[in-house]
Amino acid sequence: MDEDQRVEISRTALPGDDAVLPFRTVRSGVEGRLVRLATVADDVLARHDYPEPVSRALGEALALTAMLGSALRLQGRLILETRTDGILRALAVNYEVPGRLRGYASFAKARLAEVSHDVARTVTLLGAGNLALTIEPGEGRDTYQGIVALEGQSLSDAALTYFRQSEQLPTFLKLVVARHYSNDPGARAGSWRWRAAGLMIQHLTAEGVGDPPEGDLAEHGKWQPGGDEENWRRARILAETVEDHELLDPTLPPERLLYRLFHEEGVRVQPAVPLRSYCRCSRERIAMFLGQFGAEGLSDLRDPDGRFVVTCEFCGRTYSFNEFETNESQANRSGPK
Repeated sequence: MDEDQRVEISRTALPGDDAVLPFRTVRSGVEGRLVRLATVADDVLARHDYPEPVSRALGEALALTAMLGSALRLQGRLILETRTDGILRALAVNYEVPGRLRGYASFAKARLAEVSHDVARTVTLLGAGNLALTIEPGEGRDTYQGIVALEGQSLSDAALTYFRQSEQLPTFLKLVVARHYSNDPGARAGSWRWRAAGLMIQHLTAEGVGDPPEGDLAEHGKWQPGGDEENWRRARILAETVEDHELLDPTLPPERLLYRLFHEEGVRVQPAVPLRSYCRCSRERIAMFLGQFGAEGLSDLRDPDGRFVVTCEFCGRTYSFNEFETNESQANRSGPK
């Protein structure tokens, strides 16, 4: 999004922010999801303070993971991961029911510095590698994983390849990320804040207008050749008219945007899934992890003061331990002798 397209917004939460809104078109019978991330996106991206191109890529991954993860029922986790030989070496985003998101990126700083800022915004940072989507449904059910090759395309293109090859689902997907100016008198007033958004529609069944599919993302019915392709084509063309600023605009309610796009088809929305940022790390978890290595295994992890310092990749929080604490944690794990 260009500078003149950025809008001034408030820190105050607005209806439709930090939520996924599932919907269905009545006439063409496609399933869709619209996501907007405001506080969630800014919490994650500002905390890491990556270079702008990396932050944009992670913002797209957050929006995509939120749309996919919100299809999970009751409990479970969706993990999106990329591993490549490009400038952006890795992306990792976790979605946990109910609506919790966290993520981080790993990138080659020296290689990114060699690319001008303008060029980095127009070319993908992903190289050759793979995209993996892992679903852990919980309740003792089997884990599902789909993997597709990455060949330098964007995250959106890689996701579309995944749905075409692994799920056999005709899919339209658009992801957008931008910074907006906040004039709120509260925290970080007068600063640029991150927002991310996405729109996805899928032709899940041959009949199109049947009941919504039950179960998790991995259990959705597949599109059958010979279904109503004209309905799908028409809905896709309407979805393609959405503009970046419409997806990101906090003053445009998601329901109104969907009506603007699909009023000719008729559109029905389902209850929105609220989202928030989180991290599972804690001092106790880290201490237990360090306690697995023993004194010899931890020798290379000491800082100059002789302490063990661990930084969580997801939230950036730093934990510092002395040898007594880690040994005590290991003893607690072992139990009484």
